[in-house]
Amino acid sequence: MLEKIIIIDYGSQFTQLIARRVRELNVYCEIHPFNNIPEITADVKGVIFSGSPYSVLQEDAPQIDLARFHQKQPVLAVCYGAQYLAQHSGGRVQRSSTREYGRANLNYIQADNKLLKNINIGSQVWMSHGDTITDIPAEFEVIASTDSVRVAAFHVKDTSTYAIQFHPEVTHSIDGKQLLENFLVDICGCSQDWTADAFVETTIAELKEKLGNDKVVLGLSGGVDSSVAAILLHKAIGANLHCIFVDNGLLRKDEYESVLEQYKHLGLNIKGVDAKDRFLSQLAGVKDPELKRKAIGRVFIEVFDDAAHEVQDVKWLAQGTIYPDVIESVSVKGPSATIKSHHNVGGLPDFMKLKVVEPLNTLFKDEVRRVGKSLGLEDFILGRHPFPGPGLAIRILGDVTAEKVAILQDADKIYIDNLKEAGLYDQVWQAGAIFLPVQSVGVMGDERTYENVICLRAVESVDGMTADWCHLPYPVLAKISNEIINKVKGINRVVYDISSKPPATIEWE
Repeated sequence: MLEKIIIIDYGSQFTQLIARRVRELNVYCEIHPFNNIPEITADVKGVIFSGSPYSVLQEDAPQIDLARFHQKQPVLAVCYGAQYLAQHSGGRVQRSSTREYGRANLNYIQADNKLLKNINIGSQVWMSHGDTITDIPAEFEVIASTDSVRVAAFHVKDTSTYAIQFHPEVTHSIDGKQLLENFLVDICGCSQDWTADAFVETTIAELKEKLGNDKVVLGLSGGVDSSVAAILLHKAIGANLHCIFVDNGLLRKDEYESVLEQYKHLGLNIKGVDAKDRFLSQLAGVKDPELKRKAIGRVFIEVFDDAAHEVQDVKWLAQGTIYPDVIESVSVKGPSATIKSHHNVGGLPDFMKLKVVEPLNTLFKDEVRRVGKSLGLEDFILGRHPFPGPGLAIRILGDVTAEKVAILQDADKIYIDNLKEAGLYDQVWQAGAIFLPVQSVGVMGDERTYENVICLRAVESVDGMTADWCHLPYPVLAKISNEIINKVKGINRVVYDISSKPPATIEWE
């Protein structure tokens, strides 16, 4: 039985980071919205309450039934979670006179407390809250303080319930990893045996049992996620896996041919389908990003269904869905507040009559790469930058035409080739060119031009949940800009995107 930690999400921007830190300690965990908490079964070793953009003093603040957890599983309540636990147990929470945000140092630590083992007085922590716990119930005890926050951490006496007002998951909390390990190992009793090798072994066994002798089709894209999913399934069911690679006309330049070539030696049953014209005709005149995504998804299903019908008696559709796809498609506020619809999330139309298998839907992107390495996949596949399912359609702002796709493919190839030539490709998590729906005045030779703008995007990230823009060397950017403007007809200006996620997303649409 796979032991796990449940993280209850109150909407904090740091919730996914808590999960990342728990996974780094080789403990499996799942994030669930506060308003959709699953049954707490015997395999749940502990529960973590996240922070929140809400104040516990607001009327519409997120609410849960604490009785489901208190004294039943070990609990670690973080920031909002700590304030909620204190207030709903008879304590008092008030607005801080000044917002407590940034670095602080612990000036008191209760000796021999399990949660704070190997953490010393003076340890730096990161605060981010506008409320403060001013009073705690009699059965609570303060276990850590800072100069300005008396109740920086507390423990419910004679229980395994702990709470902290700071964020251990951020790197600014110097001993945050130690605190989390204390909770997971010493308090929850987790065995820390969730590794890439263990995942591969367990998943292959589960797939064999689940799929038996059934045939499975998989839409292979050449990216990391679908590649790792394909190899996992191939090891489980062999020739019963049938891979289909659809050319939607929105791939990178020459990608269709190169992906088919790359997979020849892996022993996969793979069939290529050229459907460029079908996709582009359905995108004609469509400008809204969500409508573009939906049109591409609909046509892909139609094309894929046609190809899948050529394989007799298929029962399953495999997808390379990963955990961030799932998280970004389900908000704590419900479907109406989703960030975006995702090509891998949301089910299938009834006419396909296929069951779905998603072997990677519990993994973050870096974990997928580790699993791929454990499976023996080559670095040129595992090191590929993520590429959006809707392809260049969401890197062309506004309507999509064959001419715009060709321009963007040429500009994007120059960009990526230069990153590789400069030895920067592997230092960048994701890079791509964006075709902007604006034109600008330029001068080429003796002529005045009024042509299109290309924006370059490059970010650093671990799993795509957060990202920062890459500080690429100016000489490299200058060379890329010069080549694009000189070699790609229709472009007379290149700009560079220096936005982080949040507040911006990695893709523009």
